[in-house]
Amino acid sequence: MTLAHEFIGTGQNISFVHGFTQTSQSWKPLLRHFHTALHSQLIDAPGHGLSVDGRRNLWETGQDIVDTMNPGVLAGYSMGARMCLHAALLHSEKLEALILLSGTAGIRDEHERLQRQVDDNSLADHIHAIGVPAFLNEWLNKPMFASLDHDQSDLADRCRNTESGLSESLRNAGVGTQDALWDRLHEIHIPVLLIAGALDTKFVHLAQEMQQLIPQSTLRIIDETGHSVHLENPEKVAIEIDTWLLETKKKPH
Repeated sequence: MTLAHEFIGTGQNISFVHGFTQTSQSWKPLLRHFHTALHSQLIDAPGHGLSVDGRRNLWETGQDIVDTMNPGVLAGYSMGARMCLHAALLHSEKLEALILLSGTAGIRDEHERLQRQVDDNSLADHIHAIGVPAFLNEWLNKPMFASLDHDQSDLADRCRNTESGLSESLRNAGVGTQDALWDRLHEIHIPVLLIAGALDTKFVHLAQEMQQLIPQSTLRIIDETGHSVHLENPEKVAIEIDTWLLETKKKPH
């Protein structure tokens, strides 16, 4: 399935996949800070933005991303990072490089993973019960987003999402539905940049673990930022990506 998307700029091909409750538009503040000339493709994940059908699991979504993207670099944040990881495991030949911001390879403990699925399904019911605006206020008040300013959260854009889209996304592609992919990370033989915010200690540890298992991986921790690292400090994240893209071009693959 081809996902809704738009293109911005000219230069090196790079495709972006956003996080849960966001849309493709959430990347635009980051794009303004790049010095590298980029042909950026901003993709709406299933159940978000103009990709209204959220009834796609993570493997299906990974295939959707591959079918939608131009060959080049693929970048994802949080939920989008998990989706991009699946895309890379399915078709790494279409990817020149991979950027994962605040990502995870899944929950290892089966009991914990199944409980997370139960919790996500309950949260999906809750979205229908209270509506998107009220849910977003609750969602963005989670401790994970404590360091994200209201203006950085772009609440108006998130409100374009629907109850059905967000709930379907949770049921079909939430963390609880994700296979633990830790034992497959060694299969990724393209350059990978892992980014996490220093205040987001859980995802710093996950990124450190992933860095040990992905052969051509680089880890960058952004000081004084939390989970929404690219929204909280887009200038610093853009510098790290710019530098890494330049270094990657110089290295023989």
